[in-house]
Amino acid sequence: MADPLKAQDLRQMSDEQLELLYKERVRDLFALRVQASTQRRDVPMEIRKARRDIARILTVKRERELQRQRQASPAPGQSSST
Repeated sequence: MADPLKAQDLRQMSDEQLELLYKERVRDLFALRVQASTQRRDVPMEIRKARRDIARILTVKRERELQRQRQASPAPGQSSST
């Protein structure tokens, strides 16, 4: 597993890159859980890192989703009718 990802680096990635990275980290997490069941000792820290990476990715994806929603809808207090 690579070094933990930084949110700043994730924000610079495209949506497609984020999705690919998310799927990769989920696969990594599954593999680590399998390794943990076979008594490998250094897995707990790697599992924690993978889970945190996944959380960071999902956070950035949610930030983008909320930003798109804000841009699409008018601000509160502004009515579209006259």
